[in-house]
Amino acid sequence: MLKIKLSLCLLCFLSFAHAQVTLQQDSSSHHQQQDSLIVTQNSLYKLNYKNFIVPAVFIGYGVASLSIDGLKKLNTSTRDEINEHQPDHIRLDNYTQYVPAVLVYGLNAFGVKSKHNFRDRTLIYATSQLLSAAMVVPLKHLVHEERPDGTNSLSFPSGHTATAFSSAQFMYREYRDSNFWLSISGYPFAVFTGVYRTLNDKHWVGDVVAGAGFGILSTELAYWLHPKINSLFFPSNKPSSSMIMPFYQDKKVGLSFVKQL
Repeated sequence: MLKIKLSLCLLCFLSFAHAQVTLQQDSSSHHQQQDSLIVTQNSLYKLNYKNFIVPAVFIGYGVASLSIDGLKKLNTSTRDEINEHQPDHIRLDNYTQYVPAVLVYGLNAFGVKSKHNFRDRTLIYATSQLLSAAMVVPLKHLVHEERPDGTNSLSFPSGHTATAFSSAQFMYREYRDSNFWLSISGYPFAVFTGVYRTLNDKHWVGDVVAGAGFGILSTELAYWLHPKINSLFFPSNKPSSSMIMPFYQDKKVGLSFVKQL
């Protein structure tokens, strides 16, 4: 029983570590928020190597669990103890993977505004899901790891967990500047999803940890790519200014409208 608790708490610990890293980054950047709106917007999409440390650790652990004997034994011993205690196989993990993203749209509907408007955040989230699938699906077929329940050989990495953590990271990025504690409220749903992928005998612990890494990575890349994708799909969406001016000419009075693109 102790092994089960230690193994299943591993993902919780890594997720907590990720939250602590992001909290430190957030607090350090908070003192610079008064500079200008342009600087804030640029930093929002800036590719910062610090944002990739945690997902790299997660993915590295998952990859190591495929070949390192100690981690492989942790996978199998955890699975054996789970089967020994025969927990109920509930399927909530099929739905909790999307809860953080749903919360973002629900909170906006009730007036709790996020960082981006409906179109932009939808484009970002869709990009993150496409990137996640582009990384996870080919790896499943390349690694060809058998699931604990033996149903197929598409166990590594966990797609459900990748979706869950990409959604949680999406929620974090949308609310971190306005309400930090609200921004990290999606992670418990992501951890729940990962834990139940192991309890439902669908994934090894290493699969779940790697899936979490790919999920966070896909969202970070989606925010970095957003300005480029946005300009590609909406090329006319450029800053413009307009002005209405009165004029008097040849004893005539009127208004002139000037718009600069």
